[in-house]
Amino acid sequence: MIEVKNLFGGYGNMTVLNGVSFKVEPGTITTIIGPNGAGKSTVFKAIFGLLKVRSGEVLLNGENVTSLAPARMLAKGVTYVPQGRNIIPQLSVYHNLEIGGITSKDQASLNGRIESVMDQFPILREKRDQQAFVLSGGQQKQLEIARGLLLDPKLMLVDEPSIGLSPRLVRETFESLTRLRDQGVTVLMVEQNAKSALAISDYGIVLELGQVRMHDEAKVLLDDPRVGQLFLGGAIEG
Repeated sequence: MIEVKNLFGGYGNMTVLNGVSFKVEPGTITTIIGPNGAGKSTVFKAIFGLLKVRSGEVLLNGENVTSLAPARMLAKGVTYVPQGRNIIPQLSVYHNLEIGGITSKDQASLNGRIESVMDQFPILREKRDQQAFVLSGGQQKQLEIARGLLLDPKLMLVDEPSIGLSPRLVRETFESLTRLRDQGVTVLMVEQNAKSALAISDYGIVLELGQVRMHDEAKVLLDDPRVGQLFLGGAIEG
């Protein structure tokens, strides 16, 4: 699906990515974990064309898409859900979804796609005419994910989906991502809540100082004490 090969990049004179390489298999959830400052979000920006890389390649189904503009990545079936809240709070849930599909080349079928997406997220249908700010944090994250689905992505980049959420809402958000995976959407996720994220993932990547230190099946990383002790302060132990 996607392959990152020896990426170097950063901001100004600061190098953040120091030769990052990994592959993501189609139809899977892969979670990138690691300490703060490891370069996790920077990898996403490099993949999605928000950061011009200094060297290295990003391959999508074998095609070199390195540093393509975000609009072109969207057209190729890659969507990006950044961390934090990225909705328009004063607009209704439905209008937020409409905005999510504004770049679609097939505007005639947009309403139908919105209906299909709301079938996957019933709470959004229930609250479709309410202003988005009334949604809970977890519901707002579902709205962001649903908005990303309107372009029928093959790959979804999701950055810190659990940030600021209660344990119950974290579970609901992760359940949404597993449903996407089961429908054939490939999910690449950055997440600080390592234990919960790896529990629903197929593969995991440990990033440290802009380099991949470990890349294995998620269950293997969950059982590896080095992951918690060396990279996450014991967050996975137990």
